[in-house]
Amino acid sequence: MRLPAGLFVGRLWRLDLEGPSVVTVRDGQVIDITCRAFPTMRDLLEQDDPVSLVREADGTAVGSLEEIAAQSVEPAGNAAAHLLAPCDLQAVKACGVTFARSMVERVIEERAAGNPALAEKIRARVASIIGDSLRNLKAGSAEAAKVKAALIEEGLWSQYLEVGIGPDAEVFSKAQTLSSVGWGASVGLHPISKWNNPEPEVVLAVDSRGRIKGATLGNDVNLRDLEGRSALLLSKAKDNNASSAIGPFVRLFDDGFGMDDIRDAELALRIEGEDGFVLDGHSSMKEISRDPLDLVAQTLGRHHQYPDGFVLYLGTLFAPVEDRDMPGEGFTHKIGDRVSISTPALGTLTNTVRLSTECPPWSFGIAALMRNLAKRGLI
Repeated sequence: MRLPAGLFVGRLWRLDLEGPSVVTVRDGQVIDITCRAFPTMRDLLEQDDPVSLVREADGTAVGSLEEIAAQSVEPAGNAAAHLLAPCDLQAVKACGVTFARSMVERVIEERAAGNPALAEKIRARVASIIGDSLRNLKAGSAEAAKVKAALIEEGLWSQYLEVGIGPDAEVFSKAQTLSSVGWGASVGLHPISKWNNPEPEVVLAVDSRGRIKGATLGNDVNLRDLEGRSALLLSKAKDNNASSAIGPFVRLFDDGFGMDDIRDAELALRIEGEDGFVLDGHSSMKEISRDPLDLVAQTLGRHHQYPDGFVLYLGTLFAPVEDRDMPGEGFTHKIGDRVSISTPALGTLTNTVRLSTECPPWSFGIAALMRNLAKRGLI
């Protein structure tokens, strides 16, 4: 693993402590900076100036980044110090349909009722009506209202178009607190799913007052057939064991990195199958239909508080249509796929696809974390 220049923080599972530590990276070494002032990532990100605290923090070297990364690839990660998702007590939230162009694929899922064999025919009809009108379309704008009217007239309006180009964003709970997995871990597919894909996204780290403290990468594992059958299956499609991957580290906002870098981010995706299949894709934050600050504001406010902050997936432009097996059925995962999501400013998040029933079970929750920190004298 390589990281670009910048100030990075994350979490490491330490076997000797039987629990997680807050870490940073200095000169290629992973440094444990956990202390009573910030025993958790939540506490660090709640600070007014986490950048200065991390730069000045004393710490203990626990290994090189290269060594820790090698140990973090499952199954080795279960028996050695390994990277965790760089969030802990924060809520894990996600925004859906934030890119108008990829929104079309959500409409197709709905119209196909989760059947990939019907997707190509529906895709052709929708494309003939919409054309290129969704490129750079801003949600809630007058232009978006015109597109909405045209689609209603053609009988193609749907709940996905409503949140994709209407005034209100879709913000949902992606995963339970502490359940996200980190770099090198397996990501899980519910075993009943037959049509699914990764979603490469930027993930913002936001404190309890709505201040964005940094950013990282995420894979919002997506089960297209379940959500396509019914929007009421969204929770089952999105929240399963190991279905939320975040990492490798949060890059803190400082003088050299901020929101404009997020708005300009270009994400690359590579899927490498054990069958020799390779798929390259991308997601450009320049094409997002809602500004990230608007998405944060629609998540937190007087209508909803997050006293421990939250991490927020911003959505993706990526929607794979290339056929992997059957003509017209597009892409779906196979067990063993290696998924890498990268952007120059944040590094690379890499995970391997398994069934959620075969991924390591989530067993270290909030109560376990509190007991561990108390035992270590940190709270």
